Amino acid sequence: MTEVIEPMPAAPAIPAPGVPIIELRQLAVEYGAGDRSVRAVDGVDLAVHAGEVVGLAGESGCGKSTVANAIMQILRPPARIAGGSILFRGEDLVDKGREELRRYRWRNVAMVFQSAMSSLNPVMRVGDQFVDMMRAHEPVSRNAALARAEELLGVVGIDRRRVRAFPHELSGGMRQRVIIAMALALEPQLLIMDEPTTALDVVVQREILQQVQDLQREFGFAILFITHDLSLLIEFADRIAIMYAGEIVETAPSARLQASPRHPYTRGLMESFPPLTGPLRRLVGIPGAPPDLSAVPPGCRFHPRCPLCVPEQPVMFARQTTERPVLRELEPGHFVACHAAGAST
Repeated sequence: MTEVIEPMPAAPAIPAPGVPIIELRQLAVEYGAGDRSVRAVDGVDLAVHAGEVVGLAGESGCGKSTVANAIMQILRPPARIAGGSILFRGEDLVDKGREELRRYRWRNVAMVFQSAMSSLNPVMRVGDQFVDMMRAHEPVSRNAALARAEELLGVVGIDRRRVRAFPHELSGGMRQRVIIAMALALEPQLLIMDEPTTALDVVVQREILQQVQDLQREFGFAILFITHDLSLLIEFADRIAIMYAGEIVETAPSARLQASPRHPYTRGLMESFPPLTGPLRRLVGIPGAPPDLSAVPPGCRFHPRCPLCVPEQPVMFARQTTERPVLRELEPGHFVACHAAGAST
């Protein structure tokens, strides 16, 4: 018997610009339990509004992907949310039940994971993976899901006939586009992209980012873009948050962050990639290494690597090594967690 193609369920209305889709309030995530627990995310405040691209940047191991997994509510033991709130349009997700979270994922917030090849099942055709994902979250027929898969493959620039291909038959860029198409299948309001272009060459990277921007204009979703590549975010994001050792240390509109970074860690990141125009300059790295999150330094977590933390300034040195800084607004929309930032004003 021929299966009837059912219409896709209507997507929830996109919130008006300026309304937070996701808001993190003092989010804390721990791995382990008791005395052996490690706090990988510690007191993070972050909001993503409708229609904007927010970048989250920092070194490997600073907690970026843990933040993404917490938003998606896909943390696995021994990880757990140890404090704070995750608000989706004002409603806290932390205490939601399994069925409520199943309806929330992919329908409201979807995620593009780091490795496309690892995200796709190598022994299943692309179309079947669309079907499995969509039917896990919506009461839709197989024919309707396959029709939606073909439509979205066309949207991201892949021949619709590739719906019958296996992942190994696709290039790396095509596999990444398949993952993006799957993430958009249920028309989410927020798309989380966790290092989506790391394994791709710069030409394919540029093509995919341009395509994501075109899709955002067409569908109206917001983006949380996670990467260690600050130069990429400056070009792609509307607003950027800098993360270090489980904390957000600076957040500002991308143009302002590029022109006037206020945290010494942000300055170090800015000086670690070459400019495309202007005079040649020597690249300067950040000395030292990120702290062990099981034994973070007292005070500012960046102080052992900070060029502004010197014993010759005893009053400031004492604050930096004993008092944990909090985010404060130095300019409209520009927040910095640094004792030395703006200290002379």
